[in-house]
Amino acid sequence: MPSGLRDNNLKTSRHPLPPQWTLLGCGALGGVFASLLTLSGQSTRVLLRERHRATLHPGIDFTSLDGHTQLLAIERGFVNQPGQIKRLLVMTKAGQVVPALSPLVGKLAAGIPIVLLHNGMGVAEQVVQLFPHNPVIAGVTSHGAMQGGHFVFRHTGKGETWLGPVNEVAKAHAHLADELARALGQAGWDEQILNRQWQKLAVNCAINPLTALYKVKNGELAGPRFTDALQQICVEVADVMTAEGQPTSQEELLRRAMMVVELTADNYSSMYQDLELGRETEIEAITGFLLARAAQHGIAVPVNQGLYQAIREKQ
Repeated sequence: MPSGLRDNNLKTSRHPLPPQWTLLGCGALGGVFASLLTLSGQSTRVLLRERHRATLHPGIDFTSLDGHTQLLAIERGFVNQPGQIKRLLVMTKAGQVVPALSPLVGKLAAGIPIVLLHNGMGVAEQVVQLFPHNPVIAGVTSHGAMQGGHFVFRHTGKGETWLGPVNEVAKAHAHLADELARALGQAGWDEQILNRQWQKLAVNCAINPLTALYKVKNGELAGPRFTDALQQICVEVADVMTAEGQPTSQEELLRRAMMVVELTADNYSSMYQDLELGRETEIEAITGFLLARAAQHGIAVPVNQGLYQAIREKQ
């Protein structure tokens, strides 16, 4: 047998180590996280849909918080041929999580952790049903990100990131927060992640629909024009949270929302961006989830109901 052929056979029989992180979804936030993980020295692969084959180019164009732009070589894969996965970080929109994960049913080995980082709630429970033998971890993050074109991403705001277990087997994976912290500067583990999810939902209910409907940057919500609406949104969300066993007050939720408004004053919310670009918004997983829980408890939430209806009509 010719030596060259023997060498080729040897090469194809090798099984290279899977990347430390496989990201499913490469929207604005997914692109920024993939870039930050790569820059921290952690090997990263991005899983794309088949339609992206035609738009591939050599790297991800990433602009950091300090304005430094660079081209990063990040491994690409496709969901129909995912390769070996060590841990899966899902960064699609809430409504796309289950459809995006479905092709991996039967292909993702038992025990591989699935980390969900999306706005809204109500999705993690569906993922646990799809993957009953995998640790499922819920995350919330307040990092800001923008997408300027195919694989062109800008990090627009540094925030906090928290992970926590959705099912029992996920409790053994707190170390993943430490690994994310190497890339993000901060990431923590919280066994009571549900409380943080509700707090994030409250902020999203306050900021996203208003900025999207009125076509304003987050910072404009600090003006008197929006005072009454923000207060009423927070009153309604606080009532639902309390009924859900997550007691809080309108004042506390409003304080949190206004802190995010101040920190992200120059940013456009994800819902604003989605509506402007004709994409599906996450209104179902945000305000829609709130309305469903309110209905369960017989709580009236007229302001949130009106915002939900208005976004639905626009999209």
